[in-house]
Amino acid sequence: MNIRHFLVLLVLWLTSSTIAIQDDPVEGFFNRYAEPGLPGNSASVHTNNWAVLVCASRYWFNYRHMANALGMYRTVKRLGIPDSNIILMLADDAACNSRNKFPGSVYANSGRNLDLYGENIEVDYRGYEVTVENFIRVLTGRVPPSLPRSKRLLTDDRSNIFVYMTGHGGNEFLKFQDNEEISAFDIADAFEQMWQKKRYNEILFMADTCQANTMFSKFYSPNILATGSSELGENSYSHENDADIGVAVIDSFTHYVLQFMEGINKTSQLSMRDLFNSYSFDKIHSHPGVRSDLFNRPLDKTLITDFFGGVAHAEVIPESISRASPSPSSESPEDIFQEETPSNPSPILSTNTTSAMHPLLHDLSTSKLSRGTFWREAQSWLSVVLLALLAGLVGFRSR
Repeated sequence: MNIRHFLVLLVLWLTSSTIAIQDDPVEGFFNRYAEPGLPGNSASVHTNNWAVLVCASRYWFNYRHMANALGMYRTVKRLGIPDSNIILMLADDAACNSRNKFPGSVYANSGRNLDLYGENIEVDYRGYEVTVENFIRVLTGRVPPSLPRSKRLLTDDRSNIFVYMTGHGGNEFLKFQDNEEISAFDIADAFEQMWQKKRYNEILFMADTCQANTMFSKFYSPNILATGSSELGENSYSHENDADIGVAVIDSFTHYVLQFMEGINKTSQLSMRDLFNSYSFDKIHSHPGVRSDLFNRPLDKTLITDFFGGVAHAEVIPESISRASPSPSSESPEDIFQEETPSNPSPILSTNTTSAMHPLLHDLSTSKLSRGTFWREAQSWLSVVLLALLAGLVGFRSR
């Protein structure tokens, strides 16, 4: 082996080592507060949130089920999950129904204070597209290549998914548009496929239907938290009627969940335990259930925004690095974050952007670099020098 071959191999080794070292801080950033899959962790390690919202009913007399799904749609959007991360399956035959006294609108209370349909809604699966097959295909990712991205659940093993289903159901089944049924076994097997294919980190499953708690009785995959509106043998009741619309406009369970969620913002520290403790038979007139045996984190440490909100990771920039910024400020980064976060900030902040700055942005001549940072910088410069020597050697040999 001549010297030129030796230099080429050395440069390739240095380059691969530098890439590997630079990947370590990225992994360390997401693994700093918890390791996925270990029981008892209080902090989530997810990096993105998704929602799958399904109204399995159609026809005018099921107006309330569409209001249920649209109410959840409005809530997750308000808390930061973008439309690109929401799959909404809706018959969509209420807003423009000829019997609707308020065309183009869907309301969830008799006072009609808030139009849930409005002008900013994206229905991904509409009308007869709302089928059991399409629902399972969305969850498992078994879709044709021609399917638009807007109709795909593009999740990974860092995704927290909120799955909400409403309609008419019974013991371990939910009807889809009075035409077919999905069973508790179907959903359980779909979730297992998702787990095997690394399509989720954690799932929150919520069902509002008669005997809803039976829908999650067959789940067996890890990291799933489930809740439903009624026990085996119980009905799920509507909340109120609107005399002008002529039908019930929302179900009790969903109404009180949405009422609780109105007190939640993107930086809320309320937990899933707080939500479940708000359930009341006197209000809902049924016995809501919770299944947490498959879930590895304490409910009182699991934030509601871990499922309902768009959560991004953020880090406080050290003061020494902030001095190297081209736009210096008299405020320290810690002061800035204190103004934007609650008094007891979580390692995972509910913001729409990720704020993290690499330490090498600081001037090497004045900063106190760690040993790892110095080694990465030295490798980079050594690679440049070796490349220059190699180029010179090649040029000399070609003469």
